[in-house]
Amino acid sequence: MEEIETILDKMEEKDLSLEDSFRLYENGMKKLKLCSDKIDQVEKKMLVISGEGGLEVFE
Repeated sequence: MEEIETILDKMEEKDLSLEDSFRLYENGMKKLKLCSDKIDQVEKKMLVISGEGGLEVFE
């Protein structure tokens, strides 16, 4: 997330060219997708302890 914040800071610079803005945007979107994919993987692996003490898949 720190890398994404850095990208956003760079995109706010006034003297940034359109090409550099587009490159930073693409890079940021790729990083956001990686983060989202990792979160999805973790959610699928999470287990919850049921009231009876057993394990259930988190949904």
